[in-house]
Amino acid sequence: MLHLDLDAFFASVEQRDKPSLRGKPVVVGGVGNRGVVATASYEARAYGVHSAMSTREARSRCPHAAFLAGRFHAYRATSHAVMKVLKSISPLVEPLSLDEAFVDLEASGLTSYDVAELRALAQSLSVEVEQATGGITASIGIGSSKFIAKVASELDKPRGLTIIAPGDEQAVLRPMSVTTIPGVGPATAERLRRAGIVTIAELEAVSIDELVRLVGQAHGHNLYRLARAIDDRRIEPERDTKSVSVEGTYDTDLTDRVLMEGLLARQASQVAQRLRKHGLSGRTVTIKVRLHDFTTTSRSTTLASPTDHAGTIARLARSLLSDLDTSGGVRLLGVGVSGLADWIQEDLFGEIADDEPAVIDSIPDPPRLTYAPGQDVVHLVHGPGWVWGSGRGVVTVRFETAATPPGPVRSFSVTDPQLAPLEIAEE
Repeated sequence: MLHLDLDAFFASVEQRDKPSLRGKPVVVGGVGNRGVVATASYEARAYGVHSAMSTREARSRCPHAAFLAGRFHAYRATSHAVMKVLKSISPLVEPLSLDEAFVDLEASGLTSYDVAELRALAQSLSVEVEQATGGITASIGIGSSKFIAKVASELDKPRGLTIIAPGDEQAVLRPMSVTTIPGVGPATAERLRRAGIVTIAELEAVSIDELVRLVGQAHGHNLYRLARAIDDRRIEPERDTKSVSVEGTYDTDLTDRVLMEGLLARQASQVAQRLRKHGLSGRTVTIKVRLHDFTTTSRSTTLASPTDHAGTIARLARSLLSDLDTSGGVRLLGVGVSGLADWIQEDLFGEIADDEPAVIDSIPDPPRLTYAPGQDVVHLVHGPGWVWGSGRGVVTVRFETAATPPGPVRSFSVTDPQLAPLEIAEE
């Protein structure tokens, strides 16, 4: 099993596309006082900045860093290029997120655990990933299972390659903290610590009955197995689409609840149209919400029978939104339908389940941000660049791209008709 983890992914993409930031500290995430760090470059990590840290603390530790909002279109495109490379060496690839994936090497044709052969394959893969992404590096781990491969990829970052040979797994694991094990978060780690269990070696010495008493049946059995490097999980590759969804990212954090409900209704209508176009329906309605601090969450509910009715989907989506605290602002909303079927349950009484309009036609477009730090823009005279900073009606742009040297900085009024977000200019 191979695990590939792209190094400081969001920040690395920003440094690739912004030559003036290469070799300098970069922090990607919420840029406001209540923001949270999504990724920090290794230059920023040297100052103690790390993911999940508040932006306020990150600024105090590394005030000279470039603090940028995310550009998810760039991250998705780069991730797609990486996954394409991985699928070229094995038909069994399991993406875990935009920046990491498991690869089943047996399915690639390897028949033995030859360390030299594995190292050559991994080194070649690393080169291919860098070439396909314009210089994004990866750390690679190879082991006898998913768990061991992931542990291996963390041992030599960035741009590392670690192979843990069969039989060496427990010797590698024993000195490590229990938090190395997936699912051992702060609460579980504290519970184990109170029982005198801090390392995996100490965890290995605990009976399964005691672990079940400490953390519950399922979690206890899982910890017992992983502490002994027992992991028989298989690769779960991407399969045929099992859901239909629509989502939108907004330049200004949304705070108006009525507007958010209207946007969900509009998305529900689009989802329903796609379902009907393909002769599908679905039972489970899900909303996806990314908050101002980059926290992404979802809520779902399941119907007794499948539907393709926009009004039903919209009503359930709005109901799911009511359970979430969105007072800090929302930067992404999405609606999806899963549990797909190729039939519709006809209403036995010959009427639609709800009498709400399928969509609200008078929804205003969400407000656009003046300009967000790091955002791609284009000027009719100066060409493409990115937002260096904005405020008080002025936006400052550095004009450079991944293919140019570090470029000049210019300031404009936010209402300058010659300046626009790049995605708008390209439409």
